Amino acid sequence: MLTSCRRAKRSTKVNSPQRRIIDYLRISITDRCNFRCRYCVPPKGIAFKAPAEILSYEEIIRFAEVAASLGITRVRITGGEPLVRPGCPALIKRLALVPGIKDLSLTTNGALLGRYADELKKAGLTRLNISLDSMEPERFSQATRGASLAPVLAGLEKALELGFSPVKVNAVMIPGIEQELQNFVALARERPVHVRFIESMPIGAGMGIRKFIPREKILDRLRTLGDLRPVDSPPGGGPARYFRYAGAQGTIGFISSMSDHFCNNCNRLRLTADGKLRNCLFSDAEVDVRSFINGDRDELKNVIIDSMNSKKFDRRREELAVARTMSQIGG
Repeated sequence: MLTSCRRAKRSTKVNSPQRRIIDYLRISITDRCNFRCRYCVPPKGIAFKAPAEILSYEEIIRFAEVAASLGITRVRITGGEPLVRPGCPALIKRLALVPGIKDLSLTTNGALLGRYADELKKAGLTRLNISLDSMEPERFSQATRGASLAPVLAGLEKALELGFSPVKVNAVMIPGIEQELQNFVALARERPVHVRFIESMPIGAGMGIRKFIPREKILDRLRTLGDLRPVDSPPGGGPARYFRYAGAQGTIGFISSMSDHFCNNCNRLRLTADGKLRNCLFSDAEVDVRSFINGDRDELKNVIIDSMNSKKFDRRREELAVARTMSQIGG
């Protein structure tokens, strides 16, 4: 459990010297998803929370207001799949009005994006991350346990048509991705899309032991497809390292959470759909903040400050202990 907000000698400095600036909050609004990706959901599935256990939009807004008063300027909405929860665009619109929040983004599997992209754009969303682990229909269906690729590609095109920028495509480096590198390279060459290859992370009890494909293995293969040079990251920051092919509209990026830890640069907190505050994706330490959200704002402020100040930046891979799956945490 993270440090209690009620301890006697609590540091209440928002920019406390024992931590770096924490300015990024990921908010999961649902643990449900319309996909069952093999690296995210165990074979037997997961037990979803009852609706009463999930934070209401009012509670999310209250939390965001307090977090923004403490220096949170960037908010990303996640799930599960956030677009399966009714009213997601309306939540975005309300978050866009919270003083201090300067950047709003959303991570989606893209299947419902074609339906909601217009509303999201009008609500104030500017950036999108679309999960897309394969561009081959059969392999995509296998990786997602039966989902269709076509709606995802249509959602991607809709996002580009409406001018979302940047649009990032996240591809987890699962076995077989080596045979598809040309598809992703073509996407980055021909469209203003930032393709990010992500090392598979051992998140979630019941997921079994997985061998990850390291960044260098994929990077070496990509270099055989053209002149690939390092470039600055697109707007939004984050831990990815980016490269560009000569003449390409988009970029190729890598999130190397396993082979090249970036804990010392982490600037984020996570609020789960059921109201738990986490300051590390790779740790089970979390605080139930729902009672504080519905109580005194100063107490909630203290809880957030404690979470910021107790954040560690020296994680070792052998210390990973994550019981919840990625969809239950929010990524």
